[in-house]
Amino acid sequence: MTNLLLLIPVAIGLGLLGLFAFVWTLRSGQYDDLDGAAERILHEDDEY
Repeated sequence: MTNLLLLIPVAIGLGLLGLFAFVWTLRSGQYDDLDGAAERILHEDDEY
């Protein structure tokens, strides 16, 4: 029983940390251009 008193707050804390990280990536624009990276790898750059 004493293990649950420790594990439940730790699990809730880790869940909130993951949620915070996900919201931070949404606000910083990580998911704005999903097709750009996939298309950039197919085209050669002539900048050399």
